Amino acid sequence: MDDLATVLIVDDEKHTRDGLRLSLEDEFDCYVASNAAEAMEYLANDKIDVMLTDLRLGEDDGMKLLDTALALPKPPVCIMMTAYGSVDTAVEAMRRGAYHFVTKPLNLDEVELLIKRALRSRTLEHENVALKQQVERKFSIEGILGQAEVMKPILDTIQQVAPSRATVLIEGESGTGKELVARAVHNLSGRPKASIVAVHCAALAPQILESELFGHEKGAFTGAQERRIGRFEQANGGTLFLDEIGEIDAATQVKLLRALGEQTIERVGSSKPIQINVRVIAATNRDLAKMVEEGKFREDLYWRLRVVTIHLPPLRDRKSDIAVLADHFLKELAKANGKAYKPLGEDALPAMMKYNWPGNIRELRAAIEHGVVMSNSSRVMLKHLPSYLLNPGGLWTRKAPATEVPGEVAAQSKSDLDIEEAEHQLILTALQRSGNNRTVAAELLGMSRRTLQRKLKDMNMVRTHRRRQVVPETQATDS
Repeated sequence: MDDLATVLIVDDEKHTRDGLRLSLEDEFDCYVASNAAEAMEYLANDKIDVMLTDLRLGEDDGMKLLDTALALPKPPVCIMMTAYGSVDTAVEAMRRGAYHFVTKPLNLDEVELLIKRALRSRTLEHENVALKQQVERKFSIEGILGQAEVMKPILDTIQQVAPSRATVLIEGESGTGKELVARAVHNLSGRPKASIVAVHCAALAPQILESELFGHEKGAFTGAQERRIGRFEQANGGTLFLDEIGEIDAATQVKLLRALGEQTIERVGSSKPIQINVRVIAATNRDLAKMVEEGKFREDLYWRLRVVTIHLPPLRDRKSDIAVLADHFLKELAKANGKAYKPLGEDALPAMMKYNWPGNIRELRAAIEHGVVMSNSSRVMLKHLPSYLLNPGGLWTRKAPATEVPGEVAAQSKSDLDIEEAEHQLILTALQRSGNNRTVAAELLGMSRRTLQRKLKDMNMVRTHRRRQVVPETQATDS
C-alpha cells in the first residue's frame, strides 16, 4: 500500500464514505473521516495526496476545511462534492484552490478518473517546479543572474572554486558585478556564517589603507589614540574582499604579499606577528598583467592573487541577459520605491538591446530605477527610461564634427562642446524615429514639447553663429 496514492474521503454520510472507499481502495490507499476534526487529524499526521470532501459536513463547513487543507506546507489536491451544486458554489471552490467540483449522486467511475487526472496534474506541476529550480540553480548563483553562453563557465568556476581556500582574482569593467561574485564565492565556501569583510582600496590613502588592512597599535602614528583591529583580523576565519586591488601602493603590496604567503600580519607600530586564517578575494577593473610589465605592480603578488581568475564580461557582450536582469530590477526597485511591479513596454527592450551599456549592470539598474519612478502607465515604456538610451554608444559618447570647430569655437571648452553635440545628436535621432513629430520626439527624450522647441531654437542659433564664423571677414562685410 505504500506505493499507492493516498485519498482522504470526508463526508458526514456513512453510506457515501463507505461506498467511495469500496470503489477506490483497489487503486488508492483510502482514509475516511466523518467531520472536519477527523479530517484535520489525518492531514496533520499522514501524507494525503487527494482530499475528496463534501461541501456540507453537518455543523462543519467544507469550504473552511478546504482553506485549512490548502494552507498546509504540503497541501493535498482537493476535490469538492455536494448535492447542492450550483455554478456559484463551483466557481467559489475553484477560486479558493479546489482542483475540481462534483455533484451528487456521484458517478464512481468518473470520480476515479478525476482523482487519477488530479494526481497526474500534480506530478507534472512538481516536475515543472523541480526543473525550474534546477535551471535557476544552474543560471543563478547567489543572486547572479545569467543565461548567456559567456556566463556559463563563470558560474561553473564559482561553484568549483568556492569550497577551496584558493585566492581568487575577479577582473572586469566597472559595474559588471565583481563584489556580487566575491560574495557568492564566500557564501558557497562552506563557511558562510564566517564574515566577509570588504575594503575599497582606491578610496583610502596609502597610510590609511595600511592601518585599515593590518590595524595599528596605540601611538603608532600621530592621531593613533588607541589600538585598532585591522580588516584582516576582522575577517579571521572568513573572507577578505579587496576591491580595486590595482590601486594599492608598493609598501602595502609587500605587506600583503607576506600576509598571503605566511598567513601572518603585523599591526602598524608592532613587530609581533599575528596568525590569521583568511581567504582573500581581490577585484580590479585594471589590467594587472600590464601593470606588472610597467613595474607598477609586484609580479610575485600578482601570482599570489590570481590562483583562480574570473573575468566578468561587460553587459554589451551578454545582451541576451538584459531582459532577465531588467525584470529582476523592475521587481526589486518597484518594491524599494513603494511602487507596483510593472513590466517593460514593447518599445523599451529593443532600445535597451541596441544600447551598449558602458556602465554595465550598474548602469542598467540605474536606468530601470529611473523608469520605475517615472512610469505613469501600466508598463515601463521607452519614454520613461533615461533619454540617453537613444544613443547606442552611451551617455559619454561624444562626437563633434571637426568642420564645426573653427575660429573662436575652437577656444571653447571641448567638453562643453562635445556634450552639447551629444544632446543635439539625441534630439535629431528622436526626431528621425518619430517622423519629425515633435510631440512624440519629446516623449522619447523624456522632456516636454516646449523644452524640445526651445532646444531646437537654440540649435539653429548655434549653427547660424558657427556658419557666420567660418565665412571670411571680407565676405561677411560684403554681405
